[in-house]
Amino acid sequence: MDKIISNRSEIIFLYDIKDGNPNGDPLDENRPRIDEETGKNVVTDVRLKRTIRDYLHDFKKREIFILETRMEDGALKEKEDRLVDLGIESSEDMLDKCVDIRLFGATTLVKKKANIILVGPVQFKFGRSMHKVVLKFIKGTTVMPSKEQRRQGTFTETYILPYSLINFYGIINENSAKETKLTEDDVELLLDGMWNGTKNLISRSKTGQMPRLLLKVNYDEDNYHIGDLHRMISLQSEVSDEEIRDVSQVKLDVTELIQTLKGNEKAISSIEYQVDNRLVLVRDGAEMAFEKCLSDIDVSIESLNL
Repeated sequence: MDKIISNRSEIIFLYDIKDGNPNGDPLDENRPRIDEETGKNVVTDVRLKRTIRDYLHDFKKREIFILETRMEDGALKEKEDRLVDLGIESSEDMLDKCVDIRLFGATTLVKKKANIILVGPVQFKFGRSMHKVVLKFIKGTTVMPSKEQRRQGTFTETYILPYSLINFYGIINENSAKETKLTEDDVELLLDGMWNGTKNLISRSKTGQMPRLLLKVNYDEDNYHIGDLHRMISLQSEVSDEEIRDVSQVKLDVTELIQTLKGNEKAISSIEYQVDNRLVLVRDGAEMAFEKCLSDIDVSIESLNL
């Protein structure tokens, strides 16, 4: 039997996108979400979870509950229809069959009488770009117009960001993991979905997304985590925020992060990481590999090899 998670973990996940829309707002012409006060790009936790779910379903062939499916007439199926499709009659059935419920939880009604509320042990904050972004409006025409517009073709309008380096933060709560039966194998699938799901999200608006850094800090001490680790990484660039167009134009200073992990090493059991080789990392003013950045923290350190 797979081992249920018994210790808390914190996650930092950085990925970037070029000439795309990482998370459009359907109530605002599907424009990329931007915080007007800071000028930074915002990506919801729902978008990241969707990436993970789709990867686990489409590539890993795992059953998930939250999935867009349709009736024969094209109408979207509701949660109750999905329960019938999967033969789910209880919360136990749901947890046994659906990895996304074990990860993220769910609220639904079983047999129109039993309301199930499962708090997901894996929770993410909204992701934010580490720099101000520029919104671009791209206009074009299609080469195959509709019948009504045969003479002039149809116009396409798209909002994109030339570049955005997005920083996500998450927690895996060992207490909720007991309720949803979240296992270590499930968490391996989660990390795989974050890294490879982001890379394999190939659509018109998402092509070009690349994972850059994934860090998972695992704790020994009960009910303990440092918190806000993602805020301890800062971006450096020789060009202004609005001029950044590629990961090669930035460096990430992890000095504060490493100092904080070092100061808490007695509460940490292990650190796992994956880093893209194009990402330049700086510690104490010197560029170095992430493994070397972590080297003087006296805990087990492992590459995820995703």
